[in-house]
Amino acid sequence: MSNRSVVLYISMSLDGYIATKDHDLSWLAKVDREGEDYGYFAFTENVDTYIVGSKTYEVVLQMTGGAFPQSEQYDCYVVTRQQREPVPGITFYHGDLAELIQSLKKQKGKQIYCDGGAQIVKMLMADNLIDEYIVSVIPTILGDGIRLFPEGLNPIDIELVSSKPFESGLVQLHYKRN
Repeated sequence: MSNRSVVLYISMSLDGYIATKDHDLSWLAKVDREGEDYGYFAFTENVDTYIVGSKTYEVVLQMTGGAFPQSEQYDCYVVTRQQREPVPGITFYHGDLAELIQSLKKQKGKQIYCDGGAQIVKMLMADNLIDEYIVSVIPTILGDGIRLFPEGLNPIDIELVSSKPFESGLVQLHYKRN
């Protein structure tokens, strides 16, 4: 078994939402600052595999005019319930998510980056497959939307690695599973 870990690297509002009900992410721009990436570049230096749900994949395609930039940087897995036509650089995976993670962890490589969405996070958490949580809390309250951590999850014991506040008001929390 390799030392690969699954890292959830994601942003949420102060009240725990990763998107509005209609999947809008424009509120994330509140913390955009020239020259500030909140540690993203350093994080991605240690990543070679990217996992995302099909809804998040579709949102990225809409935001980028049909491009999926992650496929140029990582081995990408889009978790979906349906068969899809192949796309260069992307594996559309519709099997058991726990089996995929176990298979990836047996391979040599860097960290496995999970970028959501909420359904994928819930499935990974249900099987306790997330090793680290890096959550950037955006200083806004959405009041409603798509929760990062939906109800019905089993307790998971984690410990704080670090917390870092930024001038924009964003606070980045880093936890590891015990």
